[in-house]
Amino acid sequence: GQTMRTLSELLFNQNPLTLAMDARVKDACREMCARRVGSILVVDDDGCLVGIFTGRDAVRRVLAAGKGADTKLRDVMTPNPDVLSPNQTGIDGLRLMWDGGCRHLPVVDGGKLVGVASHGDFKSDEQARLDEERSIWEHVR
Repeated sequence: GQTMRTLSELLFNQNPLTLAMDARVKDACREMCARRVGSILVVDDDGCLVGIFTGRDAVRRVLAAGKGADTKLRDVMTPNPDVLSPNQTGIDGLRLMWDGGCRHLPVVDGGKLVGVASHGDFKSDEQARLDEERSIWEHVR
């Protein structure tokens, strides 16, 4: 079998989109559209990760909840999201996404934000391996 790629290999020069907690939903959506990404990492004044806001959150927590475009991210973000470290593998990332039901995971190295892994970043080999694992678990249960 081939060696599993680590996240640092998968995440080439990631420059994740970050906004402050007081940024508004409309700013977040505008930025996501402009950058063609599906998530915003919400940081505090020190640049430390405090939450994540995704396109899915915009639908579920803002529109479906009847909130407006001026809502602050702090009120609709997912606080303290699960994170990955750069030396974990793609399969670790997919597993965590599967377990947590999320499609984006921030990558943090020693408290420093280095990127964001999204479901689509993982190529077919990781996905195939996870599917295989999952089918094995189905039989074990």
